[in-house]
Amino acid sequence: MHIFVVYLRIHLTKLSVMLIEFSVGNYLSIKDKKTLSLEASSITEHKGNLFKVAKYNLLRSAVLYGANSSGKSNFLKAMSTMRRIVLRSGKLASTDTLDVIPFLLNTQTTKEPSFFEVLFLIDEKRFRYGFEVNDTQIKTEWLFQMDGTKEIPLFIREGQAIEIMACFSEAKGLEIKTRSNALFLAIIDQFNGPTAEQILRWFNNWATISGLMHDNYRGITLEMLETEESRLILKDFYVNLDLGFQDLNLILTDLTTDKLVSKKFPEEVIKQIIAQFKGEAIKFGEIETIHKVFDNKGDVISTKRFDLDQQESAGTNKIIDISGAIFRTLKNGGVIVVDELDAKLHPLLTLAIIQLFNSTESNKKNAQLIFATHDTNLLSHGCFRRDQIYFTEKDKFEATDLYSLVEYKENGTKIRKDRSFEKDYIDGRYGAIPYLGDYLTMSR
Repeated sequence: MHIFVVYLRIHLTKLSVMLIEFSVGNYLSIKDKKTLSLEASSITEHKGNLFKVAKYNLLRSAVLYGANSSGKSNFLKAMSTMRRIVLRSGKLASTDTLDVIPFLLNTQTTKEPSFFEVLFLIDEKRFRYGFEVNDTQIKTEWLFQMDGTKEIPLFIREGQAIEIMACFSEAKGLEIKTRSNALFLAIIDQFNGPTAEQILRWFNNWATISGLMHDNYRGITLEMLETEESRLILKDFYVNLDLGFQDLNLILTDLTTDKLVSKKFPEEVIKQIIAQFKGEAIKFGEIETIHKVFDNKGDVISTKRFDLDQQESAGTNKIIDISGAIFRTLKNGGVIVVDELDAKLHPLLTLAIIQLFNSTESNKKNAQLIFATHDTNLLSHGCFRRDQIYFTEKDKFEATDLYSLVEYKENGTKIRKDRSFEKDYIDGRYGAIPYLGDYLTMSR
């Protein structure tokens, strides 16, 4: 189906926001608690790949490798799920479900809630926030803040029993207004609690993108193309990637039923869009690329406009779709999570995106990129420190394990920084690769 995008403005609050670590347990293929940390270890390579905030040395990026069905996508989906629950649970009806699936291959975990927790910084203040949840209820919830060298609780929830500390006055009296399927933090935000509001804005600055289904993020690119400053930044990025066009135009038209019909939207989708945006001034955004036209002598004689969806490659469409989210994150700071970053892209295009985040020059706001990939070439380009490289692997119980290269030991010895990470990984020295048995021998 031809993909088009309804153009919507997206507003973000500019906060100094950084992720320290994310943990998840009993969710999809993840049975036991697993943690991805962006706090740098004591190793010394690629010092430009980290930045210092307050007393923390944090990584600009992290990459996940692993075989198909090892749990890479499930781990990143857990991040997306936590964000979704935080931002939407306060708006649910009492009968709505939370769409959370535990680890189903163990008789005990199917009865237990899923666990989500983040450690993060907002304007150099450290918070720890998390919750346990099943499909219908928030079982536990907690919020702690670091005060000097001591972590102090702001509130602790057990079911519908919520204990609020004296120092967290913005939450007082809101316990009775909190439904069993709504996060207490979200309710505090609805009543303008300043700390809760900042934390929800932090989660709103946390973008999660599928590298395969990325068209929903084109609206951010369209918004950036509307202003001259950001348009020039994006255009320079596209030209440097040698995507084949020399310029591009943003075409905005009024959203009408006739427009949607002409673009072959399904009837039920048209009804939903019209109902959702009835009475609002909504624009329909499209992009056209500008190509040079040459004569037989090789001279440029004119230009030709191409429709992005119909006449450009899948890779070009992906780059344009996700570039707005990438550069918005680089401009404002925050976290961007991309599953299958390398899908549809040449390895050098993937490398260019990673270098934007690892560079102190292009990443002045200390934005952080977390992504999954199968592109082992990146391991040989010297892009990453050992503490930036993570692997996922299933154990004998079909549960996902997660571990970093910096903590991996071979015969009791840690992996040296001068090893060939790509060759070692392909050779199976770090695990996290598919076991093909005798297939390769039999297929010869």
